[in-house]
Amino acid sequence: MSGAIPVLNGATVMACTVAALFFLRFFRRTGERLFARFAASFGLLGLHWLALALTAPDYEFRPLLYVIRLLAFVVILFAIAEKNRAQTPLVAPATGSP
Repeated sequence: MSGAIPVLNGATVMACTVAALFFLRFFRRTGERLFARFAASFGLLGLHWLALALTAPDYEFRPLLYVIRLLAFVVILFAIAEKNRAQTPLVAPATGSP
């Protein structure tokens, strides 16, 4: 079972990298910042999994690597909040006659 763990870590890094490249391509097509933020967050997640794969399980500072994952999720939350804030109208449309 221990031989499968590096393979699964490599597959996870590859999946995150592919997702980041897809979002980067969508960003280049549309110019929408949401896709750029998602590409950055998946890049960070890939970096996190790569760092976990390359460090020993008993490494003292290994739990600090999860800060990278936290940062990736904060980027996603910020991107969603920014996208929703941009779509809400600031002033309600006037209805009826004056």
